[in-house]
Parts: sequence; C-alpha cells; structure tokens
Amino acid sequence: MDKTYVLKGQQQHDWILVDANEANLGRLATKIAHLLLGKHKPTFTPGVDLGDFVVVVNVDRLDLAPKRLDTKLYHHHSGYPGGLKTITLRDQMKQQPDRVIRAAVWGMLPHNRLGRKLIKRLKIYSGNEHPHAAQQPKPVA
Repeated sequence: MDKTYVLKGQQQHDWILVDANEANLGRLATKIAHLLLGKHKPTFTPGVDLGDFVVVVNVDRLDLAPKRLDTKLYHHHSGYPGGLKTITLRDQMKQQPDRVIRAAVWGMLPHNRLGRKLIKRLKIYSGNEHPHAAQQPKPVA
C-alpha cells in the first residue's frame, strides 16, 4: 500500500501575472484555479496549501459570448426577507467586472477553509495597472 506524500515545512508562494485580454471566461478561470491550488507544482498534495498568488489584469476586456451577456444571471441575497438581488452579466461587467472572475474561480475551488484561504490570494484589476510590482509577478502564457 502506497503512503500519501505530504510536503513538510513552509512553502514558497510565488506571484503570477495573468492577462485576461481577449480570454475566454471559463478557460481563464480554470487556469487561475489551477495556479491558486498549486496543481502546476510537482509537490502538489490535495488539501495542502501549495498555491501561488495570482494577479489578473484587463478583466474588463474578457471575451464573452453576446447571448450569454443577457442570459447569465448573478444572484446575491442581503439576508433579509425579499432581499434577493439579480444582475445580468452585461451589467456586472459594467459595474464590477472583477466579481465575474471571482465568482467563476470560486466555483472551481474547494468550498472549505482551504478554498476561503486561496480565494484571498486572487488579486483582480480592470485595467493594465496593478499595485503588486514590488512582488515582481511572473507573466504566465
């Protein structure tokens, strides 16, 4: 019977820059979730925090299908009776385009303590500028 390999000690979390210009939403979210979980590292172990910080720029220039802009809905509940708010993808992209990526990536992460820790490492910006130049994020292809 094989033993499960678990890496010991503190892990180095790199910074990775992802450009969302003309990118497909689902494929981009898959790539980001893959990087956050650390699946690209040879020492990957499920349930262990090995992922990297991911900086996403140009989110406002995502490639989205025209039909999906009006059919995809995002729901949010205030917690009060009758407090369900619904917004279309088109309006969400105008108001808060970062939430589109965050919702897609969150759906691909584990919904537990580890997932909540990993989603905090995702930094999303609408334009080309970001305040993480000091961390020297490496661009990913």
